[in-house]
Amino acid sequence: MLAKRKVRSNDLAQRIGLTQANLSILKTGKAKAIRLSTLDAICRELQCTPGDILEYKNDENA
Repeated sequence: MLAKRKVRSNDLAQRIGLTQANLSILKTGKAKAIRLSTLDAICRELQCTPGDILEYKNDENA
């Protein structure tokens, strides 16, 4: 979605008040949770819905 909206990670992180490191964790899928306020801020900045940037993965095999 970042590429589609032509937004750099650094710019997004700054706009939503998130560190670059935390945004990287979200981007790589290594985050265990995300605050709804953070999700809201990301969607607002990228003009998208949560379904555009989130994917469900079943954790049964973990």
